[in-house]
Amino acid sequence: MPQTPSQNLLDRITSDPAKCGGKPCIRGMRIRVADVLEMLAANLPPEQILADFPDLEAEDIQACLQFAAQRASHARLVA
Repeated sequence: MPQTPSQNLLDRITSDPAKCGGKPCIRGMRIRVADVLEMLAANLPPEQILADFPDLEAEDIQACLQFAAQRASHARLVA
């Protein structure tokens, strides 16, 4: 079954116990999803983030947003 565009974006998010304590990162780099989301929340424009982190691509920022949206929509069981 072919992947949807959002699944392709999520492939950019990786977790490795040997990097950043297993926190979700971008494409195996030591750039955490949470860091990108915090920069966006602080009103940094994506162009500035890309300039500050030349290894990032615009699709990486979209992947972070998609990852956050997916996490926010997960149901939690409360006992």
